[in-house]
Amino acid sequence: MLDRTKAPVIQDAVDFDVKLKPYEGFKLDNATPVYTINAGAEEVVMLELVFYAGNWYEDKNIVAATTNHLLKNGTKNKTAFAINEFFEFYGAFLSRSCFNETATITLHCLNKHLATLLPVVTELITDAIFPESELAIYKQNQKQRLSVNLKKCDFVANRLIDEYIYGFDHPYGKYTSANDFDQLEQKDLVDFYEQYYTKGKCLVFVAGKLPADLQAMLNKELGQLPFNQDDTIIKTIPQIRASQKKYRITNDIDSVQAAIRIGRPFPNRHHPDFPKVQVLNNLFGGFFGSRLMSNIREEKGYTYGIHSFLQNHIHDTALLISTEAGRDVAEATITEVYKEMAVLRDEIIEADELDLVRNYMIGSLLGDLDGPFQIMARWKNYILNNLEADYFYNSLETVRTVTAEELQELAKKYLKPEDFYELLVI
Repeated sequence: MLDRTKAPVIQDAVDFDVKLKPYEGFKLDNATPVYTINAGAEEVVMLELVFYAGNWYEDKNIVAATTNHLLKNGTKNKTAFAINEFFEFYGAFLSRSCFNETATITLHCLNKHLATLLPVVTELITDAIFPESELAIYKQNQKQRLSVNLKKCDFVANRLIDEYIYGFDHPYGKYTSANDFDQLEQKDLVDFYEQYYTKGKCLVFVAGKLPADLQAMLNKELGQLPFNQDDTIIKTIPQIRASQKKYRITNDIDSVQAAIRIGRPFPNRHHPDFPKVQVLNNLFGGFFGSRLMSNIREEKGYTYGIHSFLQNHIHDTALLISTEAGRDVAEATITEVYKEMAVLRDEIIEADELDLVRNYMIGSLLGDLDGPFQIMARWKNYILNNLEADYFYNSLETVRTVTAEELQELAKKYLKPEDFYELLVI
């Protein structure tokens, strides 16, 4: 029996023995790889199809995103209304998302309904027709949404900082205009769909309480499709960065708030500095107790929130600082960001502060692994980035053992103001 007169022992998160549940895998008859996590107490399952069909592969702007969005807006045998009604009848949720390199179709449902729902998911991959009427509605809605968003300083800032860091012609740096929607044609979508979905490179991720006959089920519906017939050629796209480093843009003369973005190019996850800089970044601006938050939000009151982060791109990435502040204190906010960089370069980090960051990072990791869907999300990230389980455990060890001296050297290397692009949009 518990002795409730004694408080439980408090254990630091860094002392936890954190494990990443391994996935199980197999290949379908058409050589499509399938990754599974069989776990959880609820009778639910998530099926995610990942296609190499992001905007990295498009030859015309917004074709990839539009194709992905309209996948469920009509097939040869079903209208958009019928498709939505079908999934809702079974209490399922079908979503799709488009990213820089990849695009996804994701199904959440009760596992007992998976066999019934899979044929319609397959139909979206083989028989989508992208009706002209649906495309016209989409273009009209997107142009209206873009018109509204362009009045927002933070929206404009997010577009421009990526352009400065990567270049407008790079997939990470380009953005849309109303003219892009006007030039979009149904044939663009059909051609992209046939090449990158129907005959494209596909990976399958399944997590939850899995049906016993999952492999046979997937083989029946997905294993006969013409996936992975040709190796997807990953285009090498050079970055043409902006020559100027500092920008001040007036987007709304009546705005009382300014959007601030400060960023620099950074190596991707395969660089040996990446795990250690993740620790440095959290200390700098990666969580609510970070230095940027303590100074600029709590002490100065310039903003409700400010954070720094490493972009999760497959090829190239960047270190970014993002906030919105009062127009009258925007320049002072930027000054304080650089002051915090200087402190990290010039002064050694106190042990208590570093221990707080270590515990925060490992505690957050435990939350991120709470359930089969979350575990699979981490595995998907590793697989798409060509990383193994060793990366997880090596990163954990880095969080536990990186020294204050190492972090100071990294600050001297990566937190130099002259390396950062600086943007203020009013």
